[in-house]
Amino acid sequence: MKRRIKIAAAALLAVAVVCGIFFGISVWDRQTGEYTEPDAFEIPDSALTYDGKKYDLKENVETVLIMGLDKFEQGGEEEYTNDMQADFLMLLVVDNDAEECTALHINRDTIAQMNILGVAGDKVDVISQQLALAHTYGNGKEISCRNTAEAVSNLLLGIEINYYMSVTMDAVGVYNDYVGGVEVVIDDDFSGIDNTLVKGEKVLLKGDHALNFVRSRYGLDDDTNNRRMERQKQYLNALYEKTQQCIAEDDGFVFDAASKLSPYVVSNCSGNRLQSLAEKIADYEFTEIRNLEGTFSKGERFMEFHADGKNVEETVVELFYIPRD
Repeated sequence: MKRRIKIAAAALLAVAVVCGIFFGISVWDRQTGEYTEPDAFEIPDSALTYDGKKYDLKENVETVLIMGLDKFEQGGEEEYTNDMQADFLMLLVVDNDAEECTALHINRDTIAQMNILGVAGDKVDVISQQLALAHTYGNGKEISCRNTAEAVSNLLLGIEINYYMSVTMDAVGVYNDYVGGVEVVIDDDFSGIDNTLVKGEKVLLKGDHALNFVRSRYGLDDDTNNRRMERQKQYLNALYEKTQQCIAEDDGFVFDAASKLSPYVVSNCSGNRLQSLAEKIADYEFTEIRNLEGTFSKGERFMEFHADGKNVEETVVELFYIPRD
């Protein structure tokens, strides 16, 4: 099969797919709380008028939300005091009619409406704050992921998020070293943070140095999350290329990688569904990696990114709607 997954999130998607194939990822039991599916998403308008033109909602589009969590372990099944934030957020939009895949890289500081969940996992209030914080509500696993997916849906005017996958940050070092390290050019000054990452040099990232590269923010000359997102794209593109090389050289690579990485993944997608998605995306044309436009401001405690309303609407229309004949 000709592989055409040309997206920065390809490596994370591959990890989740592999885990599904070999270890039977399935929908996690929702044994606690009153957190129910029926009211999870508002149904988006099936038709709308944008810029003077009429559009209809596409009927054959699937979405996958990939989350990179900022902690080194998953919370317990019954734990509702988790503090894991979603530092990396990327939405894969799979258009089955057009046979296209688009990636929407979402700033973790984006202000969006989200649910506050009580100790039993039930919805107790609604608040607008940074998207990354949506994952801190819930059990640190499926309920926290679902809460984040709802917040992303709210940001994107009610578009449904079909599937989610979360990967804890400790998976970065494990997988990075398993492929033999990833080579990148250092464009930022990491002095005092990681002196092995010398600005202007090409470096083979190994172990914690890979994590420092994709996770560091404070202490850099440009400490905005936007800059960190650029490094994440750079790293994931390089990691994807290294992954493809490893697969071509070792028939057992996929199975062995799955064995090492399955403990770090949480998903609501069955193994069969993940496999089907992977096969389709592999054959589909990748269009682009998109970012939402907006402005930064200093909040009471942290930086905030306010997505431009018109750009959000434009993005949603282009990805999820089709012009009416």
